[in-house]
Amino acid sequence: MDLNTKYSPQSWPDHPETATLEGKNKFVGFWLFLGGETVLFASLFATYLALKNRGPATSEFTTTSLFELPLAFIMTMLLLTSSLTSVYAMYHMKNYNFKAMQAWLAITVLLGLGFLGFEIYEFYHYVHIGFGYTHSAFSSAFFTLVGTHGLHVIVGLGWISLLMLRNAKRGFNLYNAPKFYVASLYWHFIDVVWVFIFTVVYLMGVMG
Repeated sequence: MDLNTKYSPQSWPDHPETATLEGKNKFVGFWLFLGGETVLFASLFATYLALKNRGPATSEFTTTSLFELPLAFIMTMLLLTSSLTSVYAMYHMKNYNFKAMQAWLAITVLLGLGFLGFEIYEFYHYVHIGFGYTHSAFSSAFFTLVGTHGLHVIVGLGWISLLMLRNAKRGFNLYNAPKFYVASLYWHFIDVVWVFIFTVVYLMGVMG
């Protein structure tokens, strides 16, 4: 595969992310990786549900008194919107419009940073009022679950940002197209996990 090959919208493959054997192998490796990630989050969810509102120091802090749905809803909208913008980015990738793809990915990163900012604020607020990581079994389970997701958001933001910077002058080729697409799929996975967190942790927590 010649990375210096110049393409056009007419010669660009319909599915550039799987146009090469290397691209297909990236997908296989990515799905295997997601299998392990799914097991990880399933374990964290199970631990949280087992320890929710439990422990000797939980009388003053419970899900109904701690969690605020408006804040969680804003965070959810930011992350879901970022998933939509990444879809637009991949649409432009398949149509060989590099500048448009970069623009939509930049919006995706900004929305992800907004989400991360709200999450840091939420954690700071809980620690400030005394609900820290070591406060109870419940707090440890909560911070581990939501914090692990936050760490994945940081990884996703770094991944997308580095791809954008590294390929800013290169444009498209059949080597970097699968990388952009796999990063977008990873971002969708992060969004799906957050939907479960919003439902299981915040919505069910507030509604009892």
